[in-house]
Amino acid sequence: MGIMITETIEVEHDAESETHTFEELGLSTPVMQAVRDAGYVTPTPIQHQAIPLILKGRDVMGLAQTGTGKTAAFTLPIIHRLLDGPRRTRVLVLTPTRELCVQVEENVHRYAEHAPLNVASVYGGVPLDPQQRALRSGVDIVVATPGRLIDHLERQNVVFDDLEVLVLDEADRMLDMGFAPQINRIVSEIPKYRQTLLFSATMPPEVEALARKYLRKPVVVQVGRRSQSADTVSHAVYPVPRERKSALLAQLLGEARLDSVLVFTRTKHGADRVVRHLEREGMNATAMHADKTQAQRTRALDDFKSGKVRVLVATDIAQRGLDITGITHVINYDVPQQAEDYVHRIGRTGRAAKEGDAFTFMAPDEIAMVRSIERVIGQPIPRISVPGFDFGTVAAD
Repeated sequence: MGIMITETIEVEHDAESETHTFEELGLSTPVMQAVRDAGYVTPTPIQHQAIPLILKGRDVMGLAQTGTGKTAAFTLPIIHRLLDGPRRTRVLVLTPTRELCVQVEENVHRYAEHAPLNVASVYGGVPLDPQQRALRSGVDIVVATPGRLIDHLERQNVVFDDLEVLVLDEADRMLDMGFAPQINRIVSEIPKYRQTLLFSATMPPEVEALARKYLRKPVVVQVGRRSQSADTVSHAVYPVPRERKSALLAQLLGEARLDSVLVFTRTKHGADRVVRHLEREGMNATAMHADKTQAQRTRALDDFKSGKVRVLVATDIAQRGLDITGITHVINYDVPQQAEDYVHRIGRTGRAAKEGDAFTFMAPDEIAMVRSIERVIGQPIPRISVPGFDFGTVAAD
């Protein structure tokens, strides 16, 4: 049986929305004050479509790229809803990574600045005790990664008997990371009759099955085509032998126009090797991957955001959910093995209608993966030949 969708709203990513304002959406005074404090005037397309539906209590499936304002699309109406009810845990937001968990918590704090709400973030890599104290003291909103939340459920640190809203954020990424069993376990602990909101950059069959299982007659808000990359991103492929990638990266970084650069490698050791090479070349770079402690990852991210470090080299842990503005270039040092991941990676630049560049280093054994990416994004990617690095002219299909 297919998912029972009552309505599908398709919105162009660059749809004109100048005639729309946040005042039209019906948000409460405390929420609107926070919106004004943040300097927001015009909602993004997904915010304009999703917020009224969420305020009405509808189940919503939001399909949109990173950088389209999905977090505010669900946090603003949730805060509005919590203002008129008793103090208890009424909302659970599940996220795939620690970084996204922290980002969502920060957004809730920002938008609830004028509202008497408590939020707790629950994720691994840090001690349980502070999280346990926060949960047992009582919170309105829990933002969690699945594995650590189950740890707290088993310790009876939190109960969801009064839960009203479940949010599955970056659902495709959670399934990619193998969290389906944990999600099923968590949902078994919460009320059957609730509002469920699912947000995802892509809609593979696994996400559709998850939606069929947990959403009731959802309205689908789809911004742009599935697997579409942002129109503000320019793409380029650099053919280069694998052993020459570090040298090519250093040469490109010698150009002043590469201001803030996020480099993706396939492995943690690869990320460390690239950082060491760049440091030997006199460039400021730092690595971010799962072998780093939470404190190290936070420091690397803060240094990159502040401009103290120009180059952040990361594994796919950084491809989703990080709220980093001003990235001018994303460089795929290794071609992502899954074509969908290309869209997620390059979504870190070209955000909020700003222009960005996505460079991909293609070794001979990665040609097929690049062509798979081209099929997914629906366009050929220009090849750029750099003298001394190109292993041969490789034409796009």
